[in-house]
Amino acid sequence: MSEIAQSPLQCKSLGRRPYQETYDAMRRFTAERGADTPDELWIVEHPAVFTQGIAGKPEHLLSTGDIPVVPTNRGGQVTFHGPGQVVAYPLVDLKRLGIYIKEYVFRLETSLIQTLDLWGVIGFRVPGAPGVYVNLNDPLHTGLPTGPRRDMFEGLGKIAALGVKVSNHCTYHGASLNVDMDLEPFRRINPCGYPGLQTVDLATLGIRANPEVVAGQWAERLSVHLSR
Repeated sequence: MSEIAQSPLQCKSLGRRPYQETYDAMRRFTAERGADTPDELWIVEHPAVFTQGIAGKPEHLLSTGDIPVVPTNRGGQVTFHGPGQVVAYPLVDLKRLGIYIKEYVFRLETSLIQTLDLWGVIGFRVPGAPGVYVNLNDPLHTGLPTGPRRDMFEGLGKIAALGVKVSNHCTYHGASLNVDMDLEPFRRINPCGYPGLQTVDLATLGIRANPEVVAGQWAERLSVHLSR
């Protein structure tokens, strides 16, 4: 592990690691931490893998093919991780930070929205659907559409997903931001349990960004929002 930034939140870059290995390490860290254990932020990239949330429904796995499916204890439904996507796992003591889960999720989404803003992209929330979205018609200038739509995701693309777990006030799992990746596997599932939801990355929006650069920017934003 190498240090990304100096912060009360210890930020570490793990490079590319298998999902199961990282999942086991997060659970072990959380189970063994004490009241004085410093909070950490792990930034990682995973080889291609589908991960299924604790309440995940098998019907949202359409045709996974040769990509493994790993069951997890996080919230949410199925999602995909792969090269070119930045994944952040904040290992944070919410009690010590003085916030509850709703505020924690809000801060995760805010950090993503602020990171996208650095690249000129307007990211936004969709009520009732955790994560960060963009307006496909004009992602650089327009936010959530107003007025009637056929469904809540019409004209939208999901660029960042969330799935968290809290154990004894301490968080693990986290969020993922699509930078420059193969998006085809998302068509093998109903992303986050939403049939027909379109998934995008920065490259889809015409922005060629280095995932390592984006990771550093996002880590800085997370450090601001998740440090005392």
